[in-house]
Amino acid sequence: MEEIPSGPLTLSGYLARPLRSDGEVLRDPRPAVVICHGLPAAPGGAATAGRSYHVLADRIAVEMGWSALVLNYRGCGLSEGDFSLLGWVEDVRAAVEHVSTRTRTRGIWVAGFGTGGAVAIRAAADTPAVAGAVSAGAPADFDEWAANAERLLRHSRETGIVRSDSFPADLETWRGQFASFSTADASDRLAPRPLMVVHGSDDELVPSLDARAIADAHGAADLRIITAGGHRLRYDPRCISLVLGWLDRHGHDTALELAPTAGPAAPEVPTSL
Repeated sequence: MEEIPSGPLTLSGYLARPLRSDGEVLRDPRPAVVICHGLPAAPGGAATAGRSYHVLADRIAVEMGWSALVLNYRGCGLSEGDFSLLGWVEDVRAAVEHVSTRTRTRGIWVAGFGTGGAVAIRAAADTPAVAGAVSAGAPADFDEWAANAERLLRHSRETGIVRSDSFPADLETWRGQFASFSTADASDRLAPRPLMVVHGSDDELVPSLDARAIADAHGAADLRIITAGGHRLRYDPRCISLVLGWLDRHGHDTALELAPTAGPAAPEVPTSL
């Protein structure tokens, strides 16, 4: 398990790294991705949040040769703290910094699903070191959560992402984070760095119009609507294939851009005098 500092909190995460045939970690600079899970839905779901993404991280390390970090935000898994939307953004930014110090990277990307997609875009927009972002099933805003903050808080306690009886210190401040959060605005600020937006045409929680709003705000996003796809795109092989292919292509392009350019040719040494 990775321990990731985020302000005063310690977060947990799972880091998959590409290996040589002898089992040693590859040391040459390679791209990396921070994977951001969504909001736990089931009662007690915070305890197991992100675990299903470990397989995805391992696949990225083996098939693509990237490092992949699955982050547990505050309130999730073994991470300290309680859920707040802007807190999760700061956690992703901390994870990006952690990856940059733990691995030899050549471009760090973020990829998120559901709420994690919105958080990933916002964190990428706020972090110049991030090369680009992928979102799948992300909402364009959180106005509905802001309008129903009391119900969301009850849900957060049931799932376990809010554990402290005294949290939040001020409900209206907590509500305000949702009211002011715009994934579309963050998408606009992310440009011209690359963005992929994936959404299911039959998403039962977030309408596909949200994906179009996010993509339109960016101006050059790669928008993919998956026919008959639902909200849980993490389990849709079509989505995963699209995401990994897009990351592989753009990660390769970034590696080429960051590759050192050749210096002036060394003077020719005569073979005889």
